[in-house]
Amino acid sequence: MTRVLVVEDDCDIRSMLERGLVAEGFDVSVAGRADDALARARETSPMAVVLDIMLPDGSGLDVCRSLRSEGFKCPILFLSARDEVDDRVEGLTIGADDYIVKPFDFVELVARLRTQMQRRGGANDPNMVTAGRLALDLTTRQARFGPATARLTQREAELLCALMQKPNKPLSRGDIFDQLWASHGGLSLNVVDVYVGYLRTKLGDITRAGGPVIVTVRGRGFMLDLRDPCFVP
Repeated sequence: MTRVLVVEDDCDIRSMLERGLVAEGFDVSVAGRADDALARARETSPMAVVLDIMLPDGSGLDVCRSLRSEGFKCPILFLSARDEVDDRVEGLTIGADDYIVKPFDFVELVARLRTQMQRRGGANDPNMVTAGRLALDLTTRQARFGPATARLTQREAELLCALMQKPNKPLSRGDIFDQLWASHGGLSLNVVDVYVGYLRTKLGDITRAGGPVIVTVRGRGFMLDLRDPCFVP
């Protein structure tokens, strides 16, 4: 399902957008404050963001700037009651893909949302996987975090892809082994630990301890942690 983050401080509008987008087949997360919006974006790696400008603890413009500076390339659609040309130009200039003035028609919003997602080839490219600021090109087996890149082996890329598809959720050694190695025979579960070690080294080289890391969740397996890492697994 397509993950969409809705950032809106008006409870009624937020609830309406959540219900409507879920009915349209989207996987929706919501936030009502700027700080919550950034936390939810880092946690869920949305494929699109619907972003109110006037928030109780800051501006949606600043949220947009932060998302772009952190490497989020997903479409961002502003919602705002401010309808002056200068307001719309500012929103588009800082990195938004569209600007929708309140009051708005929900059907039009969905149409614009789908259009922007179609235009963002990376969001729909089956060979590109993204999780927060981390991106993986399955064709070239290149992992990217901001401007830094790392070339992976085929098995490393497959392992990272599996972890990126379920960020912040642990995958057991058994599940990883069954998915990537069981059909090859002659291997043990220890091969998972070996390749996790390889990936940790390569991700550490490009994230500089400021981005996602693979953590060990005791008794549950391994997880790509998109939150601010405060410990070394």
